[in-house]
Amino acid sequence: MRQKLWSALAASLLAVLLLAGCGQQEKGELIAMPPAVETPELEIEAVEEMVSTEGKAKSYLTGEWIDEEIAGNRPYAIMIGNTSDALPQYGISQADVIYEVPVEGSYTRLMAIFQDLRGVDKIGSIRSCRHYFIYFAQEFDAIYVHFGQALYAEPILARDSVHNISGMDYSVESAFYRDSGRKSPHNVFTTEEGLKNAAETKGYRTTYEDGYKGHYLFAADNVPVELTGGQEALVVSPGYLVNKPWFVYNDEDGLYYRYEFKEEQTDGATEEQLKVKNILVQYCDWRKADDNGYLDIDTMPSGGQGKGKYITNGKVIDITWTKESESSPARYFDESGKEIILNQGKTWVCVIRDTYADRFAVYKTQEELLEARAAE
Repeated sequence: MRQKLWSALAASLLAVLLLAGCGQQEKGELIAMPPAVETPELEIEAVEEMVSTEGKAKSYLTGEWIDEEIAGNRPYAIMIGNTSDALPQYGISQADVIYEVPVEGSYTRLMAIFQDLRGVDKIGSIRSCRHYFIYFAQEFDAIYVHFGQALYAEPILARDSVHNISGMDYSVESAFYRDSGRKSPHNVFTTEEGLKNAAETKGYRTTYEDGYKGHYLFAADNVPVELTGGQEALVVSPGYLVNKPWFVYNDEDGLYYRYEFKEEQTDGATEEQLKVKNILVQYCDWRKADDNGYLDIDTMPSGGQGKGKYITNGKVIDITWTKESESSPARYFDESGKEIILNQGKTWVCVIRDTYADRFAVYKTQEELLEARAAE
């Protein structure tokens, strides 16, 4: 629907420009009128189909040009441990989108979404499923990967529509292995070959579902999104209670570098610090499902619309988000009601319990952040 609308606008704009060039003096002034310098052409380019060219196609996860044969593959959404004992994580720097979501005890767990697993020989450590992660994975038409699951997740995992690879499933247990250098439960890992073999064993579709339109809108090539009027956000603190992460903006490469547990968060395979282009903050309703503290994070917005933040290129704006169903993609909108466009690149999604929204903060420097934390 969005593509047809912009295509129609594009056709209308082209017709106006053609008339403007017909040679009549009074019509020549149309070229200098405001419609000719507004940005509908940018938006048309940003939402056009991910067509291929010269063996390349746009990634649904990053908006960047990647190998055409990879761009059509279903991604894998992999549960990754995120306690101090689970660090460093392996393979995570290759993920295109990372979800960070609270679990019991106010810890967070990560779900790393990979489009291209080539050359990733060690991924993990792999942790168990919480039911709400399944819905986040389905937003990307992803194959969901986990090692075990909470009781509340079992009926959802049993649905035919949920394609998952579990370390507790003996038919695909060879997809996982244990690293003798790590203590349980932080010693389970997987590989590209293991996951591909498991998907084949389970008979899962390995390409995007017919009609899949993608999750995000991305900026056109060489036309970055600048959040004009947004608040300065050079250091971003999501406000999680245990790992207390933060991101620091580097204006040289335009990326946000990730820290947690008071130090850089790195990939153990490459020693590379994690970094992303976009940060989305998504506030969600929640409750404790039992006396053990199991969290029920509501992936559908209360009242049909949730709140959040969008951070990129050193700025932050307030946004809202909606979802048509549990498995459909969340859509994000600016204060004018227009769907936001992400900059091309990797995205980190911070799912935050709505009652902790006031813990989110931005700073000008890391020193300012650390001083604020010391005063808590």
